[in-house]
Amino acid sequence: MAAIGFIGLGNMGGPMARNLVKDGHKLKVFDLAAGAVSALVEAGAEKAESASDAARDVDFVVTMLPAGEHVRAVYMGEGGLLSSARKGTVFIDSSTIDIPSARETIAAAEQAGMTMLDAPVSGGVGGAEAGTLTFMAGGTEEAFAKAKPILEKMGKNIFHAGAAGNGQVAKVCNNMILGITMIGVSEAFVLGEKLGLDAQTLFDISSTASGQCWSMTSYCPAPGPVPASPANRNYQPGFSAAMMLKDLRLAQDASKTARTPIPLGAQAAQLYALMEAAGEEGLDFSGIIKLIRGEI
Repeated sequence: MAAIGFIGLGNMGGPMARNLVKDGHKLKVFDLAAGAVSALVEAGAEKAESASDAARDVDFVVTMLPAGEHVRAVYMGEGGLLSSARKGTVFIDSSTIDIPSARETIAAAEQAGMTMLDAPVSGGVGGAEAGTLTFMAGGTEEAFAKAKPILEKMGKNIFHAGAAGNGQVAKVCNNMILGITMIGVSEAFVLGEKLGLDAQTLFDISSTASGQCWSMTSYCPAPGPVPASPANRNYQPGFSAAMMLKDLRLAQDASKTARTPIPLGAQAAQLYALMEAAGEEGLDFSGIIKLIRGEI
């Protein structure tokens, strides 16, 4: 059993922390939302009075925060985690943030005598609840080896992506592929529909042909072919369009850092921005099909 501080108990962080409690770990939890903390305390965690308090006298600290600015402030700001934790503490930041912030924070942690990984996740709220998330971790081999037993209690697929920040690189590349392919698959199903091709027929053909991809076979945006798809639940949110837009904008930032053009990624970001401007940011990203149909 490990002593773990957990900071950030939102839609993803809350279920992740709950799985650690279920596994018998001793958790100290903190979030600005009192209700989120209370829910974890009821599940068996201890309430921390602040983020820095959550990092005191623990073996590991897991953070799940909104953006790079929050990660930098929580770790490196006045009274931050790096000045509160004991030397040797292993930090796991599962936030999805910009690559420079991840690398800067890990460098500061190592200078302070800590061990740290950037370990963003894929799998959505359902994966967080089921403990089947995919973790993409960046950092040293030593850091990965220390953190892996904790990551395995929250996820099913645990990958070491390389040096510090490479977890964020893997996440942004993966989600850019997802954003682009969701648009392509949605356009194909709308085009087929307008030309009189049944959605199931198109699925049966393309899911076994060269058009096959995860966006089609696991998250088909047309109602019918894939029962688990949000398309069969009136497009109820799973991974929101707003979150996809965040990831696509991070991809744009990364492309500038790498001086590498990503024209399809840029086009995808523009389309998701239209959804946000239409006030539909709460839609699951499968709802992009509604935009293509002209329904929003």
